[in-house]
Order: sequence, then structure tokens, then C-alpha cells
Amino acid sequence: MKTEGGSPLNLNPEPHAASDRRRLRGGAPIQIGLLGCGTVGGGVLRLLAENSGYLAERAGVPLVVKRVVVRDLEKERVSALDRGLLSTNPEEVVDDPAIDVVVEVMGGETPARALIERAIDRGKGVVTANKLLLAAHGPALLARAAARQVDLAFEGAVGGGIPIIRTLRDAFASDWVERVTAILNGTCNYILTRMRDTGASFDAALREAQDLGYAEKPDPSLDVDGHDAAHKLIVLAMLAFGAQVDAADVHTSGIRTIEEADHRYADRFGYTIKHLAIGRDLGGSIELRVHPTLIPKQSVLANVSGVLNAVLLEGRAVGPSLVYGRGAGDLPTAVSVVSDVLDVARSIASGVAGMQGRGMSIKPRPVRPLGETVSRYYLRFAVEDRPGVMGRIAGALGDAGVSIEQIVQQGPTKGGAPAGGPAAREPAVDVVLITHDAPEGLVRRALDEIAREHFLREPVHLFRIEEP
Repeated sequence: MKTEGGSPLNLNPEPHAASDRRRLRGGAPIQIGLLGCGTVGGGVLRLLAENSGYLAERAGVPLVVKRVVVRDLEKERVSALDRGLLSTNPEEVVDDPAIDVVVEVMGGETPARALIERAIDRGKGVVTANKLLLAAHGPALLARAAARQVDLAFEGAVGGGIPIIRTLRDAFASDWVERVTAILNGTCNYILTRMRDTGASFDAALREAQDLGYAEKPDPSLDVDGHDAAHKLIVLAMLAFGAQVDAADVHTSGIRTIEEADHRYADRFGYTIKHLAIGRDLGGSIELRVHPTLIPKQSVLANVSGVLNAVLLEGRAVGPSLVYGRGAGDLPTAVSVVSDVLDVARSIASGVAGMQGRGMSIKPRPVRPLGETVSRYYLRFAVEDRPGVMGRIAGALGDAGVSIEQIVQQGPTKGGAPAGGPAAREPAVDVVLITHDAPEGLVRRALDEIAREHFLREPVHLFRIEEP
């Protein structure tokens, strides 16, 4: 990893005179300041209140909330909140020398980034669940915390209550992670589960998810278009591959184009459709992509349904390891945040703050272009029902060097206007095929050629096939 000026950043600085942050506290309480008190922040307050005695035993000192910063003082909050602690001024948290740990659950880049940086510079431990901020600035924030010998913990940023950050940072510290395959967005997983199990359309399943509070109203784009999962994948790549990457380099697509027919054909071929975040260590470069994927029905990830999340890790020595559970919500995410608070508090109380970041090496790594990705593919063409169509599709793929493993024709299906022509009188039929392994660039070349054909009724449905 490098600074803006291009020089390497050292995540393992030599100890310096920071005795005030490494003092043995003699049982003095750890004072906590909370930035934000929405869904997750409310869950954090509940856990800190309900488990106060247990947490004090685990930390060796009491954990006390000293200040809670919110935008609206009048808004209704959880009953565990002492409203006398409320403030609208974040400086009362980040600049108060009595506060030891800052918990950031406000979200977004601004003003969260500046507040976290100020807290770190003032020698405070920081706990955050902000995956967007970490995806954009994680390596710089980790380097800043390491240089000042304070802890920056972020278990709640990925997978809600799933302990994936600790698993990568600690349990896999002696192994080399070669592959990450994950379901990281509960909204997408719920929608796809309902589409598969009930035959619902995307729109109907999305409305159901919104009514149940699993998807945002009025705009669920961050979830269903894949960006939330991409942010989380970037955070995982920091720990799994030691990689600093730009979000623009991560291929990201969502689930809006998936139709009931795709679930039906996937089942016919022995697959189910999941929205996956995939990372691979290729040696000099890495592969990072987020998209809908066909996986075998017998795969462990195929049976992760509803709002559950799961991360499948492949270690060079240990092999496959699966962690799964509830990936969102107030209490699952709050469990991860409070666990981080406990870790940071113990470090401060015992005089060893700043150890979480030691040994981490994060540096820029190139992301392999999507066109070079080798995979099998599911392709569905809605076409006019006339002789020669299947042959022309197969011919275009063959000319591009893409071979076909399986092919079926099914119809009629929903119609539409032929590409470049008048409204069709006859319903369309589906030509659906599975390819052998091929570079994506060759598949795209064939599809560009097929797109010029007048027999094509609508854009081709393309989904990659993985066997995690």
C-alpha cells in the first residue's frame, strides 16, 4: 500500500512514546462514544445494557456509554438509551479525552471518514460497521491506526453477525487464502429464494422484501444492483489477499434481469441461481467480481436461503471452510460491533492497544479484466421460431471458439418486437445452452455477432456458472 505521494505505508511501525494509551487502567471503566443511533446503533446500546455484567467480566473493566451523537434529538430511540447522553455534536465524542472507544454506525463517507481519522489521531480505539467507507479508504485508515498504535475494528462491516473478519485475520493467519465465494447480500438472497420457490417475478419478490423490511424503500439499488456486495468483497479482499483495489475495477451486476424462466431452466440443468461475490488469488493479480451465478443444487451455498449470508473460503492448506448466518439486522450486526468493542476495550485495559493491525500487509494489486475470466456460461436467447436459428447461434459461438455442452429449445415464451423489425405475430421460443469453459471475451464476441440477427427478440440472458 502507498500513500498519496507514492511511498509505501508501514502497518508495523516501531513503538513510540504513547504510554497514556498503553497504561494499565487499574479497573477504570472504558468510556464509549457512539456516532449514530439507527438500527445498528440501537442494537449496540441494547446489547451493552443487557449484557453489561457479562461484558465487564470479559473485558476486565466496566464498559460505559458516555455520549451518543444523532442528527435528530426528538426521534424515538431504543429504550436502552439514556436520552441524557444524546448530542448532535460529534466533537463531544471524538475530542473528549475521557472517551476511549469511538463506535461509528452512522454510515456513508462524509462525515464518517473525517470523524474516524480525528478519533484515531487522538489515540482512541475505533469500531465501525461502515463497509462503504472501508471499501474506499480501508487501507489508509488501517495504516493511520497502526501508525498511532490504536485499534480499528470492523467485524460488523461484512456479513452482519458472521465472524468472517476474525476468521480471515486470525484463524487463517497461518494459511494462504486462494478463493472466496460468498453470498453477501440478504436482500438479493431473499428475492432469489422467493423467485425460485414460488415462481414470483422479480418485482413481486422485491415488493415482498420491502414490506418485510429486507429491502430499502423507495430505492433498493444499493442492494439489488450489487454495490453493497461489491463493497463487502473489497473489504474481504484486504484481509484474504492483502489487496488494495478500486471499486471501479470490480465487475458488479445485480439481479434485476433475472426472470422466472431463468430459475426454471437453471433447475432443469441441475443448478440454482445465487448472487455471488467471488475473489481469487491468481498470483500476480486477483479476480474480483459480483454477479448472479448458477451453482450446482448440491453445493453448500445453494442451500443458503432467505436472508442468510455465507462465505466459503478456500485455504491452500486447510481447504474449504464455510461460515454462514444472519447477514443483516439490528442484533446480528450489533453482536459483531459489540464483540469488536470488547476486543478493543480489553486491549486498552491491558496496555496492548494497536495489536489488531500488526502483521497486516496491504498493497495495490491488479484486478484481472473480466474478458480474461474463464468460466462456463448459461445463455438464454428468446428468438423467432423458424428453421436455422439454433444453427446460426451455434455457428457464431463456434466461430468465436466457444463450444457448447448442452442445448435445449423450449417454447413458446413471452414475445416482443424482433430486433430492428416490426411487432412479432408469433410468440418467441427460448434457445438455452450451457457452454464449456471459455474466456468471457470470446463469449462476448459471439454474442455481439448474434445481436445483429433479426431473429433475436430481446437481449441475451448471460449468467456465469461456478462450482464452489
